[in-house]
Amino acid sequence: MKIVICGSIDFTREIKEVAGRLEASGHEVEIPLTSKRILSGEMSLEEFKEERGSGRILRKIKDDVIRRYYKIIKNADAILVMNLDRKGIRNYIGGNTFLEMGFAHVLSKKIFVWNGVPSMPYTDEIMATQPLVIAGDIRKIK
Repeated sequence: MKIVICGSIDFTREIKEVAGRLEASGHEVEIPLTSKRILSGEMSLEEFKEERGSGRILRKIKDDVIRRYYKIIKNADAILVMNLDRKGIRNYIGGNTFLEMGFAHVLSKKIFVWNGVPSMPYTDEIMATQPLVIAGDIRKIK
């Protein structure tokens, strides 16, 4: 199965570990472009975190990250949302990841969520995408 991992760049270390486990299980995996850059040493997580406001926006526009990930999701079988604790929110799902869940839903792709659905202002909308919570068990990805 071709799986696209979605989640906060803060979770890059965990994304890499899960991607490796999925690949070892025979899946083809795509991870966020910025995570790839961090893992290759092109930029550090600290540099990413220091990038604020217009700098981050301009990079996202230059890299066309929203359309880029839409196209990747379109050519995949499923997405896996890495939703770990962040910003004091248990099982955090941020704006970009929520958008990517919407893409997957509209494209009739399977949506797997690493942890339970968070309590956020858009929890109802997350639930409407009908994600399958795998509770960290990649064997549930079928």
